[in-house]
Amino acid sequence: MDPCPFVRILVGNLALKLPRSPSAACESSSSNCLAKVRFKGFPTQVATIPIVQEHDDNHQNPQHHRPRHSSLQSSSSSASSSNPNSSSSTHSLAACFNLDKSQIDKFLQSKKPKSLNIEIYAGDDGGGPSSSAAACCCSSRKLMGTVVVPLDLRKAEFRPSVMHNGWVPIGGRKKGDEPAHFFLNVRVEPEPRYVFQFESDPVCSPQIFQVQGSVKQAVFTCKFNLRNQGDRSSLSRPSMADSSAPTGCLRSIRGSGDGGSQSNQFTKDRKGWTITIHDLSGSPVAMASMVTPFVPSPGSDRVSRSNPGAWLILRPSSGTWKSWGRLEAWREGRKGLGYRFDLLHDGITATPTTSTLVNSVVSTKGRGKFAIDMTGTAATPACSPHSSCDFGSGSGSWSGSEFGLGMLSQPIYKGFVMSSTVEGKGGQPEVEIGIQHVNCTEDAAVFVALAAAVDLSKEACRSFPRRLRKGSQQQQA
Repeated sequence: MDPCPFVRILVGNLALKLPRSPSAACESSSSNCLAKVRFKGFPTQVATIPIVQEHDDNHQNPQHHRPRHSSLQSSSSSASSSNPNSSSSTHSLAACFNLDKSQIDKFLQSKKPKSLNIEIYAGDDGGGPSSSAAACCCSSRKLMGTVVVPLDLRKAEFRPSVMHNGWVPIGGRKKGDEPAHFFLNVRVEPEPRYVFQFESDPVCSPQIFQVQGSVKQAVFTCKFNLRNQGDRSSLSRPSMADSSAPTGCLRSIRGSGDGGSQSNQFTKDRKGWTITIHDLSGSPVAMASMVTPFVPSPGSDRVSRSNPGAWLILRPSSGTWKSWGRLEAWREGRKGLGYRFDLLHDGITATPTTSTLVNSVVSTKGRGKFAIDMTGTAATPACSPHSSCDFGSGSGSWSGSEFGLGMLSQPIYKGFVMSSTVEGKGGQPEVEIGIQHVNCTEDAAVFVALAAAVDLSKEACRSFPRRLRKGSQQQQA
């Protein structure tokens, strides 16, 4: 089945040049100027704007009486000059908006023109930007100006396009005032993804469908298993012959607090869980195995960040299982699930190495989303030095000569990698995977197994009954 169309709107390479007036110099002393990026129907995103040094010959002197509110043309030549980051290897992503097929169609059917609105705020007297400052930056900052970038998505499903790439003057409303200049790059590009959906809760060992619009096709099955304590020594690299699991729905392990034996098993024994993904022929193609039990921290009824539970994500290799990644998870606040996912590298050095792809928190209240998105991440090796927009997803072609020796032997993840939904009360996890990261069945299956591990981690991080807390710790010891 074909992938589903998605479109990304990427905003990046922000920079600000302030005029040389005394008041501007005062503003420039605060280096934490912010941009507030708005796109109707999506959450507002906030980013820090670097301030670059003024050069006399870098752009033409702007005309006086520039409006505070600037509207750009949909071309890269508008108010353009050299990219302020062209001499640097760092190309930062400021904001990213993801549109699925239904949102794209709604966008195209609307008679009203669509645009991005970017508000630029001067720095305050505080230090660097904090999360609270990012959440309400306008409360203590001066609005320097607003930039409006018209968007055209008519061909966005088929080819990338640059909506704007260059400088634009902002401010300078009073006669004689010299405006500041703001640089930004706005790019729209296709981002097709494979979409998979669990038929029911992963603990019920459901089928997994590939989805395209209203069409669903079964492609995998998954088997959830509770291993006994004697199998704990084999969890780090289990045999493929042990991948069988009981059939039927095991929802009762979720512990409703009724005091039953199964509920007590869930609250006491959050260890030895496995979930195996099979293709339609019955062959195992991926597995998630709990290798570190989920236990409450001393003096607490919760799994904490200092003592997280962990899963090993495995894929088949020469008749056995090969470690691919490690997921750690813990309880974050009342309604949050903290997580960290490390990619495991092998075979190049005697000491295994890891790369952290994501370290974040997802809300378990309502519908949250676990996501791995390497867009704009400098640590990824696949960003082409010849790209016109290096913070993009990098979905274009490239040659092996662009990478260092031995780089091609390792998985290369860049741009959007994957996401999966996290439901507050059970549900059917939905998994999206960027097509550039899927070359075979096992590639897709390993991400599906990771999504299942995230969903089960939500259950494993539920609060422990206080009357069982001491016994759980003794049992773990």
